[in-house]
Amino acid sequence: MEEVIGQPVFRRHGRGVTLTIVGEKSYPVARSVVRSLDATLTELRGGGLKGKLRIGMTDDHSRHELTGIISEFAALHPDVELEVQCAFGFKFEAALRNGDLDLAIHEVQRPNDRDEVLREDHLVWMCAQDSDLSEADSLPIALFDRDCWWRDLALSELEELGQNYQVIFSSESAVGVRSAVQAGIAAGLLSSSDDIDGVRPLPHLPVSSSTFLVLQRAEQANGPICDAMCQTIRNAFGT
Repeated sequence: MEEVIGQPVFRRHGRGVTLTIVGEKSYPVARSVVRSLDATLTELRGGGLKGKLRIGMTDDHSRHELTGIISEFAALHPDVELEVQCAFGFKFEAALRNGDLDLAIHEVQRPNDRDEVLREDHLVWMCAQDSDLSEADSLPIALFDRDCWWRDLALSELEELGQNYQVIFSSESAVGVRSAVQAGIAAGLLSSSDDIDGVRPLPHLPVSSSTFLVLQRAEQANGPICDAMCQTIRNAFGT
């Protein structure tokens, strides 16, 4: 494509590849062309995939990427039934082991050899744009109300920094934590890629940790339907 256009489409750097302005303008057209070509090839080959696929996604990521993933996959494979479970990420690994899910997309603190990393995010302590929580003797914070690695990491980071804190808000979902931060009542440990209006980093609380959004696949999920969905997910996340 770069040869045809005569301009760079990708910007290559140490952490991966991103689209240039030209690439962002060209991407919707290129994706439409590829989708149409794939659909035509499927039809010419005499029928597409048929069956059922069970996939798990956390509630915060399903809002952003799920629509595009379903749209692209359904256009290419209309005879595949999709069963999507939006739940807490800590449930997915057990569901994959037990055969209750075929694929899962969620965040982990450390990916293992079987995980396919879709995105790496740095973690940042955030507060509302118009609040000044850095002046508080005891920092009000918002956390998940379940025992999970994200909650444990947030508390350990504050303790290592010697920052006094008080948990004033708990929620089962990332949406709830973000809402508390936006409302200005608490600070929260959020991903740097989160696109949240009206928030800013707390500069006196540097965090060196990262989170990894991964694609996980059940050991028994080896068929062409899973292969096709994995490729659709990669397309959605640009990997």
